[in-house]
Amino acid sequence: MDKVMFIEIGMGIDLHGQNVTKAAVRAVQNAIHHNSMPGLRSVLPNNDIHNMKVNVRLAVPTDKDKVDLNTVKAELPYGEVTFEVIDGGMLTSSGVVLADKDDINDLAYIVIASVEVGY
Repeated sequence: MDKVMFIEIGMGIDLHGQNVTKAAVRAVQNAIHHNSMPGLRSVLPNNDIHNMKVNVRLAVPTDKDKVDLNTVKAELPYGEVTFEVIDGGMLTSSGVVLADKDDINDLAYIVIASVEVGY
């Protein structure tokens, strides 16, 4: 990416079920669902929204290899999307194990996302 226009930060949590992909999706949603970038198209090559580049950095506390990046990518409707998955985030207790939520332990998975948008 030659020019970074925006960087949005989000946090996502899976309280029960220990699903790192669900936490990553929520982190990306949190990062992008609080803004609109109507002027971005005017600075993109050929004024084409598909020329936008999106780099997503996910800080994941455990099970990095289990993040389904295609599922996360589905949250980003435009542009050429790349990912970087790094150590980070947090594991913390949810305070209870709920069998009906597929808990295998009491851990809540917290993922942090940085979404860089540019061209």
